[in-house]
Amino acid sequence: MSAHWLNDIVTHNSSLLIFTNVLLQQLGLPVPAVPTMMINASQATSLLPLSAMLDAAVTASLIADLVWYQAGKVFGYKVLKLLCKMSINPGSCVNQTEARFVKWGMWSLVFGKFIPGFSTVAPPVAGALGMPRGQFLFASAIGAALWAGIALLAGFALQEQIAAAVDLLAEHGIQIMTVFLGIFLVWFGWKFWQKMRFEQLAAIPHITTDELAQLATSNKPFQVIDLRSQAYIEETGIFPGALVRNVNKVGEAMDQVPSTELIITFCACPGDASAVHAAHTLKAMGFQDVRPLKGGFEALSKTAWIVQPSHKA
Repeated sequence: MSAHWLNDIVTHNSSLLIFTNVLLQQLGLPVPAVPTMMINASQATSLLPLSAMLDAAVTASLIADLVWYQAGKVFGYKVLKLLCKMSINPGSCVNQTEARFVKWGMWSLVFGKFIPGFSTVAPPVAGALGMPRGQFLFASAIGAALWAGIALLAGFALQEQIAAAVDLLAEHGIQIMTVFLGIFLVWFGWKFWQKMRFEQLAAIPHITTDELAQLATSNKPFQVIDLRSQAYIEETGIFPGALVRNVNKVGEAMDQVPSTELIITFCACPGDASAVHAAHTLKAMGFQDVRPLKGGFEALSKTAWIVQPSHKA
């Protein structure tokens, strides 16, 4: 099989291919945008055609980013939770994404393009936290230009190496695809093992909102631990009397809580993942009765427990 057909497609549709790939990837689909940009750039005979490719990449990236920004502005953290359900580590995705954004500000949008997955979840966080649209577009444009520009220049500089790789793919495509299939199966097996392991951890006894309401009317003491981030709490409301903790530091400053007292953990994450991990951490520290709240913040938001922030009252 000749590689000429692939070269012809790349040569005559470079900007369209780049625009489509970048748009789909930034919308969250597993599309290889960087390899597409590098292959197209390797077909250029001068630096001039790279400007059109760069325009296509930046435009596509800004369109996708603006879609997610607006979704975050309208629907808030519900959009981020939806994206985090598809992430490698959904339990920490919400808090980690927001923590990065709060720490880095607009720079998280500039350099977030180089962090796999983060480039998709950062725009809805910017919208949910009320970042001005002009500042958002400016930072996103710089980030997209840096990300795409480096990929295009690398492709242009590595023309011979990329041409050899394309020829190799054309001649030994089946063998190469077999290798990639094997790698994918190993990755899929690892993911399946992770899922099974979490399901075993999640078998820990939970508590429901109805049981929590009954507990509140009894004389039995209990302590609630809120694993949401501070900015998320300010956005969606507080649980009165709850201790606010990071899931990775849930055991800090717990001396005032008796080891025999019932502890209830809750989060705003898919599958109550952070609440489950926090419960296991606390039980390993010697706390005897720790239960994740079934349904987490989503379940609590349907009750009268959450006190809404003043700007939403």
